[in-house]
Amino acid sequence: MADLLFSPKLLGQMPLTHRIVMAPLTRMRSSPGNLPNELMETYYSQRATPGGLLISEASPVALTGYGFERAAGIYDDTLIAGWKRITDAVHNRGGRMMLQLWHVGRQSARVLQPGNAAPLAPSAIRAEGDAWTLNGTVPYDMPRALERDEIPGLITAYRDAAERARKAGFDGVEIHGANGYLPDQFLQDGTNKRTDDYGGPIENRARFLREVTQAAVDVWGPDHVGVRLTPSGSYGSMSDSNRHATFGYVARMLDSMGIAYIHIVQPRLGADAEPDPVDAATLRPLFSRTIIAAGGFSRESAEHLLSSGDADLIAFGRNFIANPDLVERLRHDWPLNRYDRTTFYGGGAHGYTDYPFYKATDAG
Repeated sequence: MADLLFSPKLLGQMPLTHRIVMAPLTRMRSSPGNLPNELMETYYSQRATPGGLLISEASPVALTGYGFERAAGIYDDTLIAGWKRITDAVHNRGGRMMLQLWHVGRQSARVLQPGNAAPLAPSAIRAEGDAWTLNGTVPYDMPRALERDEIPGLITAYRDAAERARKAGFDGVEIHGANGYLPDQFLQDGTNKRTDDYGGPIENRARFLREVTQAAVDVWGPDHVGVRLTPSGSYGSMSDSNRHATFGYVARMLDSMGIAYIHIVQPRLGADAEPDPVDAATLRPLFSRTIIAAGGFSRESAEHLLSSGDADLIAFGRNFIANPDLVERLRHDWPLNRYDRTTFYGGGAHGYTDYPFYKATDAG
C-alpha cells in the first residue's frame, strides 16, 4: 500500500502532515444558549493530531439557521470565547481546525425558529423529514420564501460569523453548501423557483453561494475558505434537472474565486447508487486546488481514491466519532471501535468523549 494517507499536503497556506480529515459532525452537545463548552473541548482535543485537520460541527450563523437544537452557534459575540478554548486545545496538540458555517433554511420547524416563525427558504416548498430537538424529532414545517431585500442580511450574517471564527482562533471556515441546506436550496432548481436575480438560470441560482463564499473570503482571504457540496445527494428532498451542469458550473465558479478547497460528499454505492453520479472524479478537471472527499471510506478505499488523483484529502465521519485515535488506528491497521448511532445526537459524555483509545492489549 502506498500510504498516501500519511503523506504531507499543503491546504491553501496550511501545511498538513497527513491526509485524514475529521468531517463536520453535528452532535448537539453545547450548553444552554448554544454555548461551546468544556465537554466539546475534550471531544475535539481527543481527536486532534499534529498537522491534522478537524472540521467543526456545523455552526449556525443566525438563530433562523437552526434545525438541530443545541448545536453550538457562531451568530453572536458571546459564543466566541467557548470556541476559542476549543481551538486553543486543538492547536496545543498541533492540530488545525476549520469552522463550518451553517444555515439550514427550510430544514427546520417553527419550534426551533425565533418567535415560532416559519423557516426561511428560497421558495415556499416544504421538505420531507424531521428537525431534531432535545425531546425528539419534529416534522419540518412549511417555509416561507425569502423576500429579495432580506437576502443581503443573510450574506452579512455569514460575513459576521466568519469574522467571529477568526477571533475564535480557527484556521479558516467552510461554507456548508451541502445536504439540502440554504445555499444548496438556492442552487438546485427543485427547491429554487424564484423569478428574481437569485432564481432561474444557474448563474442566478449560484449567486447566494457565491456571495456567502465571497463574504468569507473578504474576512479570511481565499486560502482559508472551503465549501462543502453534495452534488449527488437527495437528503432534504433535494433535486435538480441537470446536476452535471449545475455542479460543474459551481466547481468552475469556486475555482475562479481561488478558494482553498471543495469538500465533496461522494454518492452512495450499491443499490442506492446514482445512475450518473456527480462525484470527485467528475469535478476534478474543473477545480484546480484541493478536493476533500467524504463518504464512508475505509483505509483501502481512501488510498485508492487518493492514488487516482481525484481527491487530495479524505474526510472520515462516523469512525472518527467512535475512534478518537482514528489517525493512529489507520496508520497501524489497528481494529476500530464500533460507533453507536443512538448517541450521535444530544446527550452528554456517553457516546461522545468516552470511546476508548487503542491499547496493545486490545488485540489480545
